[in-house]
This record gives sequence, C-alpha cells and structure tokens, in this order.
Amino acid sequence: MRKTTVAAIQMGCGSDVKENIEKASELIREAAAQGAQVILPPELFERPYFCQERRYEYYGYARTPEEDDAVIHMKKLAKELETVIPVSFYEAGDHRQMFNSVAVIDADGSVRGIYRKTHIPDDHYYQEKFYFTPGDNFHIQVYSYLYFSRIVLCL
Repeated sequence: MRKTTVAAIQMGCGSDVKENIEKASELIREAAAQGAQVILPPELFERPYFCQERRYEYYGYARTPEEDDAVIHMKKLAKELETVIPVSFYEAGDHRQMFNSVAVIDADGSVRGIYRKTHIPDDHYYQEKFYFTPGDNFHIQVYSYLYFSRIVLCL
C-alpha cells in the first residue's frame, strides 16, 4: 500500500491577490519540504472571504481556469515541486454562471479536473447563493502520474 502525505494550509488573506498567492506559495513550499505530496490551500484564498455580504462588484472576481491568477501560478509550482495542489477559485462559467470551484492540479502541472461545489450555504453569515451556482459533479476522478484518487470535496 502506498502512503500519501496531505497538508492543509491555513493563512490570513489580505486584499492584494498577488501577495496572497505568494504567501500561499511559501506555505506550500514549506509543506512540500516536509514531505507533503498533496497540498491544499484555503478556500478562495486569492482575497479575503467575500461571501458574507451581497455586493455586485464582487462578480468581477470570477475568472475561467485559464485566466485565474492562482490556477496559473499553482500549475507552475505543482510542476516544480512535483506535488498535487487542489486550488479553490471563483470560476466564471458559461451563460453567466459562476461557481465555487477547485482545479485539481497534478504534479506535472496539468489540471486533471475541475470540481464545482454542489452544496451552497445561504444564511445570515454565508451569502454564497448570491455568488455561486451549484455544480453538477459530485466527485471527480483524478488519475495522477503519482496517485489515483477520487476527490470528493466539501470546501
């Protein structure tokens, strides 16, 4: 049986996207140096958690996986470190739909799949239904050159 070491990153996020990505990168490097093979940054770590209030201007944060700064950066980092990095991002989909998504980036730097969060909370403290459409995939299978796993995510 093959063992896999998984790390979860905890960090505060400020308003500067590039600084947040750099901070996450430093923590990912530390986790990889300690032997982690799958490293999970925080949910929507590019900026402070914005879903606690309804503001139309936040719709502008959504990007496709090909445009998202964190996904682009982490593809390079995953390849460099030969680690798997599931990256949470605010995805702009087709037909003006937006999703709370995870791009599963393999250790070769490729995106092996996109998971779109299916259960979207909505109450006084979580206004996520204002920002996100529920996804329609309950899991994704990831065939990595390092690992095989079925990813079932609850962000």
